[in-house]
Amino acid sequence: MSKKKNSIVSGVSIVRLPIIKESRGNLLVAEYGKYLPFVPKRYFLVFDVPSREIRGDHAHKKLRQFLTCIKGSCSIVVDDGNNREEILLDTMEVGIYLPPMIWSIQYKYSPDAILLVLVSDVYKADDYIRDYEKFLYAVKNRFTKNS
Repeated sequence: MSKKKNSIVSGVSIVRLPIIKESRGNLLVAEYGKYLPFVPKRYFLVFDVPSREIRGDHAHKKLRQFLTCIKGSCSIVVDDGNNREEILLDTMEVGIYLPPMIWSIQYKYSPDAILLVLVSDVYKADDYIRDYEKFLYAVKNRFTKNS
């Protein structure tokens, strides 16, 4: 069974994935409905990132993501416009679920880091919010509309 921990950032969860160990080799499992809250339509790998570089630094309007560092380590900053948290991914057993409207920054990559990102839809440029002030405005506007 997955061990899920909620972040202080609204909607973000940290999921511990099971490793099945046997003499023929180990297996890491992440099934939809049990560990993954969506069926991925796309994935990408981020690697060979100089440790001083920042990746991400944006939010998505509708896209959902699941991130896990399958080799090495990196840090993920998640921000819902009110709360911010830094989460270290240093084992492939731990993944982070990011719902829509979460600002995310990935940085502090180890030299050998490989970050796997599963996403809920194909690439759509208009789904990105790349300006933090516009993100904060959108969060405030969404909150006001839902009150």
